[in-house]
Amino acid sequence: MLTFEEKLAIIESFPELTRNDVSLGRVNFHFEGSVHEKKTVVYHLHPNGNGFVYGAYLKGYRKDDKGFVNIREFSAEELRTIIAASIDMLSHKRETAPQEKVSAEPQKETWVDKKNVTLLLEQEDSLWNVYHGLNLEASFESYVEAENYLKEEGFSRR
Repeated sequence: MLTFEEKLAIIESFPELTRNDVSLGRVNFHFEGSVHEKKTVVYHLHPNGNGFVYGAYLKGYRKDDKGFVNIREFSAEELRTIIAASIDMLSHKRETAPQEKVSAEPQKETWVDKKNVTLLLEQEDSLWNVYHGLNLEASFESYVEAENYLKEEGFSRR
């Protein structure tokens, strides 16, 4: 595992990121050039080596419900790769399918996996939200992104 200082040196090698010291010795890094509302790339890098990188739309990473990837055990190469991918992701608008329009009536779909876990996909304003009961699991800017996520997680439309 990289030390806090080693992770900090790698993160600070990205000139497009701005350092913001927060409580308990933790550090955030923002990407002011983001074309999205989200600007945080590195979240709560802690002196104990723990921290998170925003990767909501990146494939191949395990993310929390806010789209952050835990980087505690990342190698130097893995850390550089995910930070570059996060910056790239925040540098471009994701295209939505042309047939998608926000309707006055919210659209809802039920999705089920092999263990009979049920999720609800619901259009709310311009977002597609995935709910497990009353809990928001994920939020997407397009139906296509939400559908791909659900399929990758082993769910199918009921």
